[in-house]
Amino acid sequence: MIDLYYWGTPNGHKITIALEEMGLDYQIFPINILENDQFQPDFLRISPNNKIPAIVDQNGPNGEAISVFESGAILQYLGRKTGLYYPSNEQDRVEVEQWLMWQMGGFGPMLGQNHHFGKFAKEKIPYAIERYVTETKRLYGVLNKQLIGQKYVAGEYSIADMAILPWVLRYEWQQIDLNDYPYVKEYVERLTARPAIQKALSIKV
Repeated sequence: MIDLYYWGTPNGHKITIALEEMGLDYQIFPINILENDQFQPDFLRISPNNKIPAIVDQNGPNGEAISVFESGAILQYLGRKTGLYYPSNEQDRVEVEQWLMWQMGGFGPMLGQNHHFGKFAKEKIPYAIERYVTETKRLYGVLNKQLIGQKYVAGEYSIADMAILPWVLRYEWQQIDLNDYPYVKEYVERLTARPAIQKALSIKV
């Protein structure tokens, strides 16, 4: 059994998608980030950076419990644990890791700043909004180009796609028209047709 400390954000959805796709048993412990649950001492022992998601795998290495924080690290851990969606072949694994790190280092953080300044900031700062919308469009262009001629970012369906999709699903928050990125639009349609993804995205807390 895996304990998932979760809230319904793009980063939280990455892990519910992985757990559903990999067929792992899990239970959700809601961390209400709107009420600052992420700063509670019990949660900080699992996730010292006070961010969701985090997991505790009760059947970790050598049959002992292990906690993992940071969504990318969790995806890699689950991929290694199950042998699913994370290749063991070095060449294929590097391809997946490149796109996972692209999401973790750019696509997620930049789109997150886009959300903040464009949707949530009390003071609308035109320079900040323009900066992050421009960078968001550049990143969508990178993704669109990568998807030409292939269904998934690293060739085969992988944990990299599980990381990317939840952020694309907030495209309306990002001032993005998916019609401008036809390969991304097809990618979203392809992924959201998967039953495991539909189930993961339906989870409400």
